[in-house]
Amino acid sequence: MPGADGPAVIRSTLRQQIADALRDEILAGRLIPGQEFTVKEIAEQYGVSATPVREALVNLSAQGLLDSVQHRGFRVHEHTLADYRGMIEARGLVADGIFRDLAVTAERRTVPPAGFVSVRRRGEEAARAAAAGDLTVLIGYDLRFWRELSALFGNAYLADFLHRLRVKSWVCAVPHLRREAERGGDLRGRLWSRHTELVDAVSRRDPLAAHAIVVEYNAHSLKLIETLAATGGGPAAGDDERASE
Repeated sequence: MPGADGPAVIRSTLRQQIADALRDEILAGRLIPGQEFTVKEIAEQYGVSATPVREALVNLSAQGLLDSVQHRGFRVHEHTLADYRGMIEARGLVADGIFRDLAVTAERRTVPPAGFVSVRRRGEEAARAAAAGDLTVLIGYDLRFWRELSALFGNAYLADFLHRLRVKSWVCAVPHLRREAERGGDLRGRLWSRHTELVDAVSRRDPLAAHAIVVEYNAHSLKLIETLAATGGGPAAGDDERASE
């Protein structure tokens, strides 16, 4: 029946908008690990009904960004260093899966030059933000960079999985990075910025070079967060075991 799916589509779009907004709040450090809130509080904050809010929160819980707290609402998930190490390992394996067969992919799928131009532009913006220590801008461009780059070559399911892993790894790293910035630490020159080198390796169909860059990136990220966690305190710094409910 014409129009029968209209309300459902609208509700689904609103749910996704709320989920995206809350995810960005977590990435910006405005919702911190362990912080609790209710469906009613979020609904009032955004001026919407409880239904799409509840659906958005359940969706974020399924992604591992929130925890459902019985009779109390939801809480921002508290990740540990063990979680971060696992994410780093997983995203490295997925990236290898996407970029491993570049030469083979080139034979069956031609990527238009404009595709690389767009991704390279994202990489340049991400690199500039990293050099400036601008974490908020870096996260935005970095996520878009990896999503667009992986979409050029990879299986759509792998690309989506990599995006989710990258969101979670940023969520895990953000408290340490923002705490360092808040106490006067300078992030300039400490954030990974070899995005354009990776684009160049991928565009010339060089899987070995792409692999080496991704390995270096993951090692760099892990070392930085482990160093900040060791000096910054907090539950994620000294405890690799997730607290049980």
